Amino acid sequence: MASSPALIKALLDPLSLPRLKPADQALVLRQAQQAGLLGFLQARIDDAGVAGKLADRLLAARVHATYHDHMIAWEMNRLARALADLPGPVILLKGAAYKALQLDLAAGRLASDVDLLVPRAQLSQAERLLLDGGWEPMKADQYEQHYYREWMHELPPLRHRERGTVVDLHHTILPPTARLQPVPEKLIAAAQPMADGPFHTFCPEDTLLHRATHLFYDGDLQNSLRELIDIHELLTLYMGDPDFLPRLVQRGRELDLARPLYYALWTSGQMLNTAVPEQIQKELADDAPALPVRWLMQRLLVRQLTPPDPDRPDRLQTIAGGLLFLRSHWLRMPPLMLARHLLTQVRRRGGIKTG
Repeated sequence: MASSPALIKALLDPLSLPRLKPADQALVLRQAQQAGLLGFLQARIDDAGVAGKLADRLLAARVHATYHDHMIAWEMNRLARALADLPGPVILLKGAAYKALQLDLAAGRLASDVDLLVPRAQLSQAERLLLDGGWEPMKADQYEQHYYREWMHELPPLRHRERGTVVDLHHTILPPTARLQPVPEKLIAAAQPMADGPFHTFCPEDTLLHRATHLFYDGDLQNSLRELIDIHELLTLYMGDPDFLPRLVQRGRELDLARPLYYALWTSGQMLNTAVPEQIQKELADDAPALPVRWLMQRLLVRQLTPPDPDRPDRLQTIAGGLLFLRSHWLRMPPLMLARHLLTQVRRRGGIKTG
């Protein structure tokens, strides 16, 4: 975090951005663009208080974010129509859910696809309805199809043949081969119907647990700072209820997701000054890893989540990202399955080439 305090400060206090020197503004804008957070900043700055190149960049960010809002809203309208005959709940996930619920964190947030979750028993029917509605598989390769359908928590992504928009259809939130196994029926049973549409969303506790799990257990760590901002914003919103955090800890343990929750609360507090009460932190310490692993993970996470200077690649961050990427695969598959998968991927890409 020490290498880019201006961006962190701007994310927590967007009104500080216009007060920066032009060179510092330019760096923050490049970092925010790279992290997918330029629209987040724009949505929290009064346009009347900026001028010059900064005003131009923020205007472009607003136009881009508005386009994404319209695109996602229309896509959800088409999905609701395509899946109207599906008997079970259709649960919106991540960015689409935030936008449908009109949460503050959705303002300026870019979303290029729609993530849905349906009961496993209705997965085939949901896929058939989407195929009939104009969506097509993006991955025609036989191995990729097998990989997704047998080992993953979602089907291969589907892209609409005319609009080019992508749908990820889930039946749970972690691969069946992962070490953590939250019971999808519990998530679905606690889902809440939306007031003015056919969709459901996770309850507040599960919304935050899903975001924490995706970033700190199953994620590829791309746009990772944006996901940490999501966690910070969700915590800030839901902690208005004094009973939320105790319920969150209890729910995390019930769903076998206390470890990613520990990482989420620690990292958000460390990097974004999220006001997590000390009592909750102490309670979750029981779910933290052993000291050597905890020490290493904390440093890897802070290094990876710290936005670099786009013009000066950070070799240590590259190493941290690579180690965390390997960790996510190690947690996702048993060792023999992981080895077979990696060897298959090397072979499919033409083997290991010299140089």
